[in-house]
Amino acid sequence: MADTQMRRVAEVTRTTAETAIRLSLDLDGSGNAAINTGVGFFDHMLHHVAVHGLLDLTVEAKGDLHIDAHHTVEDVAIAFGQALDRALGERRGINRMGSAYAPMDESLARVVVDLSGRSYAVIDAAFDAPAIGAMPASLVAHALESISAHGRLNLHAHVLYGRDDHHKAEALFKALGRALRMAVEIDLRRAGAVPSTKETLTA
Repeated sequence: MADTQMRRVAEVTRTTAETAIRLSLDLDGSGNAAINTGVGFFDHMLHHVAVHGLLDLTVEAKGDLHIDAHHTVEDVAIAFGQALDRALGERRGINRMGSAYAPMDESLARVVVDLSGRSYAVIDAAFDAPAIGAMPASLVAHALESISAHGRLNLHAHVLYGRDDHHKAEALFKALGRALRMAVEIDLRRAGAVPSTKETLTA
């Protein structure tokens, strides 16, 4: 938990002509998740992020799924990134960087994050089918890019190998949760200082 003894929590409400989203995120949680985006596979992936990141995450989203899943997945990812950014505040005392490998049967993924206050995403993940469940496979990378952009973090995500698209995506999101868990944790040795030679991660 943060050295202020305050839980690092944020809520985001995002409403457009395409989606209506309410999302809450607790960085000091225990992995509780209640997620309903209308896109079952995306719910499954976000659940992995929460469980493996020990993040409490609640998402309720209504989107124009009669068109496709794009707007819903994109906007939920934006809201998640915004909530992460707000919950981190000045980013004092955090580890800042985190990395994780995650296997899923024959697949292996690696995610490395830096909560640097700067957005940059490198995604290397190839999928064989056009969709995984009801979610276009292209939205895996787009969701990760949107989290990076709105969470203001460097995010490098790689599927190292695998055959099954579901397994490859699941390994990615499990690794994301684990990497975020490491990065957001408070380092008591830092005594609340900002982990940057610039002494700020918000500018």
